[in-house]
Amino acid sequence: MSEPEAVFQETSARPRTEGVPFAHLSLELGHLYMEDFAEGPERLRRHFAAVRPWADAARAGAVAPQHGRRRVSTCFLIDDYFSRLATPAELVPPLLDAAEHAGLTIDYLARESACAGPNEPRRTSLAESVMGRLVESPPPGSNGFRPPVSRTGWLANGRRAPAERTSAALDATGGWQPPSETGARGHSVFVDVELWSGSVERRTWSCAFLAAVWQLARLGLLRDRGRAVLTPTPWAADSFPADWDALPPLLRLNPTAAPFTAYYTCSVLPSRFLPVEHAVRVILEQTQVDTGAAGHVAGLSASEGMDLPVGAVERSAYVFPPGL
Repeated sequence: MSEPEAVFQETSARPRTEGVPFAHLSLELGHLYMEDFAEGPERLRRHFAAVRPWADAARAGAVAPQHGRRRVSTCFLIDDYFSRLATPAELVPPLLDAAEHAGLTIDYLARESACAGPNEPRRTSLAESVMGRLVESPPPGSNGFRPPVSRTGWLANGRRAPAERTSAALDATGGWQPPSETGARGHSVFVDVELWSGSVERRTWSCAFLAAVWQLARLGLLRDRGRAVLTPTPWAADSFPADWDALPPLLRLNPTAAPFTAYYTCSVLPSRFLPVEHAVRVILEQTQVDTGAAGHVAGLSASEGMDLPVGAVERSAYVFPPGL
């Protein structure tokens, strides 16, 4: 038998993971729909007035390094993906004014559509990239009958109830079986999440899936062939464009802000987002993050004397203030 042929590869051919700076906490000050903005400036003022005390508490309770000061950045996500009832020129200034009126500063402003499509030419769609990293957790006793999430657009946190009896061999109980949560404590809280609708060729991503992409971006766990994604664009202009597509995906409005990406995230959201964020956690638990990005985060946090949890879910927190 001949000796195997040696294979040589240029070091430069291996994708290098691009590093990004990190804050200790990324504090989300809200995520509103276009219909909320349509209610006018007073609606925005009420929102930020309700957010302010909880944002102050989250900032004060942020995990601090062993040495140095605590770094906290704020962000706000605008829904320009599902509807565009107003232009950036009409919407953004009242938003910033309402936050300032409540004593809050929005450091970074992001467009939700940025979590769906490619943000730059020759870049991969962030949503498609995360979809490719989903690893479904097969529940005990599953038979593999259901098609994969890439075809169905649905992701569950356990075993679904059978839609119909298949055969005596596969249905040992001879009757209805309830769904069950994988790893449930005593009783199940089963969740089946719709990630997209439409066809595989023309998907409309769900709010829950885009919110999961948003969380991964804030945690610095997304890369495109090693390159950083959703990097902030400094914005110092006095006005905003009349077209959403003319606005960069992520703006850095505060030139002195701490980094956008952070070791931990906290989102202060209206209570109607609670089921959406539960779905986000189901998605994150079954997402295999980029190993290079995860290693980069672990190395930076260790250099600051911080021992981070491994999973993205353990580094994401939420506040749902009453009346928000």
